[in-house]
Amino acid sequence: MDNRPNSSFRPYLTSTISLFIIGWGGAAFAVLTLTPTVWARWLLFFGGSLGLTSLALPATWFLNLRFPSDPPVNSAVIVRQAIWVGVYGALLTWLQQARLVTLWTGLGLAAGLAAIEFLIRMRENSRWQPAANLTPDASYSEKLPVDSDPSKE
Repeated sequence: MDNRPNSSFRPYLTSTISLFIIGWGGAAFAVLTLTPTVWARWLLFFGGSLGLTSLALPATWFLNLRFPSDPPVNSAVIVRQAIWVGVYGALLTWLQQARLVTLWTGLGLAAGLAAIEFLIRMRENSRWQPAANLTPDASYSEKLPVDSDPSKE
């Protein structure tokens, strides 16, 4: 398990803690001390988005570790998937102000964001190049069966 990339959460720990403190601290500050003006709402959306991203970062890391893909994901994909969760939460909060959030709205928005992530991953996988040249070595070509039947020519 340790030979897989991204098997340690240590590189993400500092960003997770700082996003948690800044995000939820800003959201709590906006809710508890500010009057509901435009800038206070934007602070709530921004802080909530950062806070949800900080909570989703360990979850996306674990899910990508538990269900590996070929090629393996890098840290940018894990962070992007966590950001999608933060964006989803901010969008739901924004839609809730006008009382537009229903079960189907939330599911449709989640399906749309999941489709966007799927298409981005599909594009990344199509552009992936292996690290080494895949030339057959001599030992492999010696083991290939040789058809010496002249009637097939």
